[in-house]
Amino acid sequence: MTEPAVRLGGLTRRFGDLTAVAGLSFVVQPGELFGIVGPDGAGKTTLLRMLAGVLPPSAGDAHVLGLPVGREPERVKHEIAYMAQRFGLYEDLTVRENILFYADLYRVPKRERPQRMERLYAFSRLGEFEGRLAGKLSGGMKQKLSLCCCLIHHPRVLLLDEPTFGVDPISRRDLWLILHEMVAEGVTVLVSTSYMDEAERCDRVAMLHEGRLLALDTPNRLRESMGGVMLALHADSGRGARSAALTVPGVRAATLFGDTVHVHAGEAMRADWLQSTLVAQGIAVRAVEAIDPSLEDVFINLVAGDDRAR
Repeated sequence: MTEPAVRLGGLTRRFGDLTAVAGLSFVVQPGELFGIVGPDGAGKTTLLRMLAGVLPPSAGDAHVLGLPVGREPERVKHEIAYMAQRFGLYEDLTVRENILFYADLYRVPKRERPQRMERLYAFSRLGEFEGRLAGKLSGGMKQKLSLCCCLIHHPRVLLLDEPTFGVDPISRRDLWLILHEMVAEGVTVLVSTSYMDEAERCDRVAMLHEGRLLALDTPNRLRESMGGVMLALHADSGRGARSAALTVPGVRAATLFGDTVHVHAGEAMRADWLQSTLVAQGIAVRAVEAIDPSLEDVFINLVAGDDRAR
């Protein structure tokens, strides 16, 4: 059997009384695009920092490319790349100088650098800006430069901490195109994100809440795991409609999305019956329609169940 690219066994990290990562155990296969999703405080950054060998675990261990990164972090660092959420390059160096600096750090042979630089410029579209200071780049261009610096030494595992946070939509699309290209070439990518629409792009997704693993599966299977039916309720007062929906027998949960309420109910619930029931209570309902659950619906449902269980 193929050795997993990443294997976690009871990985835990504590900061005093706070447990940021609580006993995570799972594997990531070679060439997988693996998403780590959850809100701020879920443990995403702490997890990636431990996998990068930057932060030692409090308990358990993680193996990256078969090496125990918690005990021997230096052995794996030339095979991986870690891109932190905050821009960490040198703003007083140009685009080209930053990339070459990382080429020096990773001891990339000089004869290979021109070809690698040309390829990085091709998919990042930074070639025409190679003489510009990094500090003068836009947020999206800074993230693409960070990614280029991570890729200059051809890492086998790429660890990305919310790479599209605060990035414009066009740059977000470009960054994901680059990631898919890397995965197609066999690179294993672990990417954290709080954007559920981005999680849909991953092969598998680990959902974290307060450092614990709530679920891990493909996006399709996670959505199918919801069970029941999902209804979108459009009303003049979303908050009032949500409160009223929660009193209806058969409704399991109701979550406000703007002025729309997503209602999770049992299989027997019909959209027309729910609408008439709420109208009878004096709620101005414009329409109720059946929808497919999103990953955000799945996550909210899992968090609510986890909170009830605790």
